[in-house]
Amino acid sequence: MTTATARSVAYLAAGILAGAAGFAWTVVALVTVALLSVTQLGGPVFLGAAWLTRRLATAERHRAGWVLGRPLDEPYEPTAPGTVRERVAAVARQPATWRDLAWLVASFPVGLVTGVAGTVLAIVPVATALAPAWLWAVPNGNAPWPLRPLLTTTPGRFAFAAIGLLVLPVAAWLVRALARGVASGARALLAPGAHLRLVNEAARLAETRARVVDAQAAELRRIERDLHDGAQARIVAAGMTLALAARKLRAGGPAVSDVDLARSQLDEALAELRRLVRGIHPPILTDRGLHAALAALAADSPLDVSLSGDPDARHPAAVESAAYFVVAEGLANAAKHAEASRCTIVLTPGRGTLTVRLTDDGKGGADLAGSGLDGLRRRVEALDGTLTLTSPPGGPTVLHAELPCAS
Repeated sequence: MTTATARSVAYLAAGILAGAAGFAWTVVALVTVALLSVTQLGGPVFLGAAWLTRRLATAERHRAGWVLGRPLDEPYEPTAPGTVRERVAAVARQPATWRDLAWLVASFPVGLVTGVAGTVLAIVPVATALAPAWLWAVPNGNAPWPLRPLLTTTPGRFAFAAIGLLVLPVAAWLVRALARGVASGARALLAPGAHLRLVNEAARLAETRARVVDAQAAELRRIERDLHDGAQARIVAAGMTLALAARKLRAGGPAVSDVDLARSQLDEALAELRRLVRGIHPPILTDRGLHAALAALAADSPLDVSLSGDPDARHPAAVESAAYFVVAEGLANAAKHAEASRCTIVLTPGRGTLTVRLTDDGKGGADLAGSGLDGLRRRVEALDGTLTLTSPPGGPTVLHAELPCAS
């Protein structure tokens, strides 16, 4: 609390100089840009003034971090290269440009008033608490009653110090509240606004959509390849074997071995098709839910797997499918690459979310950029979820997915 109060005092006191400097620069910049706007220098001067204004606003964001705990994020959109006129238009279109100016203008009166008030609130109680150390040197012969006994006698000075100690916590609270109020005003103008959030969200959605399209195309290629190289090849081989058996039967020869071989090939093709179907969407997810599907997955794993979560909980089909494949990929990687022996799966429902956490005791060193995990990340991001991986050398590896369940 002492540190927070000291930072608040420093923030308010520095606001006097920062506000004066910001206001003076704003006046100079506006006048200069206005005078030169009718010349060829107007565009470059505007860009230079905007650049320096942004540096001052960034300093204010860092200064607000003294009170808020962390600096404010910058709200600026990237400016594409182009002509001076195009760059001027791009900077002028950004709301952050004018919000910076608004704060630099407002920070002068706000900083002056709150800076003086905060300094007084900080100094007076401290000076009162230290009254016995200095008050004896100040002549107070004309002090009115009841201040005269407090200021001119030793017991009164100690009583005065006690009053200062009692007031000190209240003054500290007021200083912190005042600093938080000013910092909140800075955050309202200098932090990223709704416009930038919409721009960033649109960019994120465009990137996610591109990843989903790529992932879907890759999944279609995988299905086609598996069908062509697996089940289709086995079915063709079974057909050829049956044709050979039919020819032998017409010739009166034995065909039992060929029929048995064809039957075996068809069984293998059927198993391949079932594996392919499970790779697209396991039927057990639809029939019994996520917990049962993961329990079946854990039973088939060579690892010692423990699963915790609500067996009766149901979630949207897309969420359950994504969670299933996150666990499936995590178990496969733990068994194949991490040399793990034990794995823990935890399903945690939240307010509109489902969290899947998979931890193994393997050697670690996994990379989220790998092809399998990257595909999972795209699948999770397509649902506006997040997938993170923590895998230091030596382990343990923690795969954490958070999936929104809101309809």
